[in-house]
Amino acid sequence: MVRPYRFRKNEQTSVNNYYQKNIAALSNDQIATQAQTEFDAMVSTLQSHGISVTVVRDTEVPDTPDAIFPNNWISFHENHKIAVYPMFASNRRLERSDRVLEALENQGATFNDVIDYTSAEEDEVYLEGTGSMVLDRENRIAYCALSPRSNEELFLEFCEDFEFTPIVFSAFQSLNNKRLAIYHTNVMMSVGKDFAVVCLDAIDDKKERKHLVSVLKNSNKEIIPITESQTKLFAGNMLQLLGSSGPILVMSQSAYDSLLPKQIQTLSSHTSLLSIPIPTVEVCGGGSVRCMMAEIF
Repeated sequence: MVRPYRFRKNEQTSVNNYYQKNIAALSNDQIATQAQTEFDAMVSTLQSHGISVTVVRDTEVPDTPDAIFPNNWISFHENHKIAVYPMFASNRRLERSDRVLEALENQGATFNDVIDYTSAEEDEVYLEGTGSMVLDRENRIAYCALSPRSNEELFLEFCEDFEFTPIVFSAFQSLNNKRLAIYHTNVMMSVGKDFAVVCLDAIDDKKERKHLVSVLKNSNKEIIPITESQTKLFAGNMLQLLGSSGPILVMSQSAYDSLLPKQIQTLSSHTSLLSIPIPTVEVCGGGSVRCMMAEIF
């Protein structure tokens, strides 16, 4: 996790992240301070549940308002491989830093291979890590909702390099009576060990929706559907981690509060639930707790 320095609404990403909003009553300095407070509380909460967290601090220079979301530029894999990704916004490309790898290596981590896809930026082709892709690592299945930040050809290249079966579809949200592409797959779906939270209503193509449901069921996932209104409250942006007492599904407080009792009951039958309040990060950043965590294997 990366502790932010100058967190704020990123003007370069808001062009296609329709979840981002301004907090008019606060200055950028106040927003940054609140985001730091929310970040620190989240780290403490995760650690209190037996989850190991490596924190890397963002720096004043360069100016990286979205550094709090490291999972978009880097992913770690079980075979000691790392992937580094091309980013849509030019100021997000500045987030890529060797300091992250140095911090992990200082803790004993070893990396055998770094696969770097960032040259695709020259052709304006993007794939923003585990934001663009939701990975079922156990079953080696990768899900990708296509968008300006999630290129199909590059996604297929990743799946070949890392030996995942690709599942491609399009997912949309309603805005001003238009259906617009959801910017990241991990906003509308999350895959746990034996369940999947997914906004099926976002997939307008019936064949694509049916195929996604079939793949999830065939990989022994119980599907917990969420609505588009719940998606806007980040109910799809969850991540299952391993805590000291077993699997734990981490989500924001707003995501938890949006869930119906039946949804909570179903999720609780599969895993423990942990909700963390991060309102400033969600409102200004247009992302939630899953986006703040880059899993280390």
